[in-house]
Formats: sequence, C-alpha cells, structure tokens
Amino acid sequence: MRSALRLLLALCGLTSLLAACETAPVTGRSQIMLVNESEERQMGLQAYQQVLAKEPLSHDAEAIALVEKVGRRIAAAAERPPAEMWRAPHFRWEFKTIDKNEPNAFCLPGGKVAVYTGLLPITRTEAGLAVVIGHEVAHALARHGAERMSDQMVASVGVAAAAATLATTVSGRNRAYLPAMMAAVGAGATVGFILPMSRAQESEADRIGLVLMAMAGYDPREAIAVWERMRAAKAGGGQAEWLSTHPADTTRINNIKGWVNEAMKYYRPR
Repeated sequence: MRSALRLLLALCGLTSLLAACETAPVTGRSQIMLVNESEERQMGLQAYQQVLAKEPLSHDAEAIALVEKVGRRIAAAAERPPAEMWRAPHFRWEFKTIDKNEPNAFCLPGGKVAVYTGLLPITRTEAGLAVVIGHEVAHALARHGAERMSDQMVASVGVAAAAATLATTVSGRNRAYLPAMMAAVGAGATVGFILPMSRAQESEADRIGLVLMAMAGYDPREAIAVWERMRAAKAGGGQAEWLSTHPADTTRINNIKGWVNEAMKYYRPR
C-alpha cells in the first residue's frame, strides 16, 4: 500500500512539474516554474519598494534622463518580441537612479528597474548602459527570479527525500556519521544544482540582453568592452567559478563574443 502511495505521489509530482514547464526567450531552454506570475510580480513590487525606501535617489538630472532614455528603449524592445521569440510581458515599467557609488543595477519582476550611479563610470556611454539594462531586463523577461524559487523548492524536496532515505537505511555505528552525510547532501545540491543553474541564468541574461539592446538600436558589440571594464573594476580574483553564482569574467566575455553575431541580426542603428 505504501509503495503504491509513493508511486502515486511521484506521478502527481511529475505531472505538476511537466505542467509548470516554460521556455526561456532566445535560448529555448526549458524551465520549471512553480511560482505564478502574479505572485512573482507582487514580490518584485514589494522588494522594489523596500529598496527605494532605504536607498537615496539621485538628483543628477543628466544621469536620471540617461537611465530613463535607455531603459525605455530596452523596455520597448522587450514589449515587441521578434518572430514569437517570447511572449510580450506588458510590465508596468519604472526606472530609478540610485545615488550610490556601487556598480550595480537590477530589474525586478514586473519591470521595476534601478541603476546605481557607481555603474555609470564603467558603462560610460548610452550603449554601454544598454548592455547592463538589457542584461537586467532579460532576467525579468526570462522569469529567472521565479525559476530560482522553483529550483529551491525542487532542491529542498530532493534533499528532504535523500535525508529521509539516509535516516531509514543508515544503522548501527554509522548513525554517528548521519549529520555529516545529510550536510554533504545539502552541499551537493547547492554546488551540483543551485549554483550551476544560477550561472546558466546569468549567461542566458547576457545572451538575451544582447538581443534586446540590438533591437533597441544599440550596437551589441559594445558589450565586450563593458564587461572587460567591469572585470578591471573588480578588486581581487574572486571565487572559483564552480562556487560562484556568476560565470567567471573570462567565461562571460568569451561567451558574449560568441553570441554577438546572433544579436547583430536584430541591430538597426538609430
């Protein structure tokens, strides 16, 4: 009876996962989505409001106008997908410039974009800024936030199942090693599944971002110089790639060089 119940639960879980599958823009990668879009956008709005409540907004009219201009052009490209490459998101776009010397930017679900002024000396030009905003909008367009939460759910179920199996199969003196075994299972899920998926999403955002900036009329070849400047701006060598949420700088730049020609098909200078 118990084995039949386990089989039924497994089939139900598989059916749910298959029903929750989506396809990422540009790359066509299959994604598991266990978080619906309305929940995702609500969480994005809440996080955006929290950031704006504690971070100082810029009063630099030139910087604000630049972020707004580039952001709107990237957003317009996102809302006009080429050849059914993705479903138009119809976000309620907002673009804010945060006065903080930090090379950072983000786009939360629903199209809530913020750029930190510390990023502008690295991006330098309008096209340079389009590289970063395109990358961040790509994360929202591909629903990477919801996918990340879904991956965590799947990993949690897997770790719990493995822990339960260990608890029932390990016996005798070996039970003293059970906590270490369970910790190893959790670490394995992080290094073997969560971190590689995060790096895959970052690379995917780079690739989608190149297409977005090209559609918006910005030369995607500019991305190579921007990421080289980003690498030069970092202090120290950073983590080993396999322990990082992001690809190594060399990996990222080489990948971008390989994707530029794909993006150039959509480039129409303005």
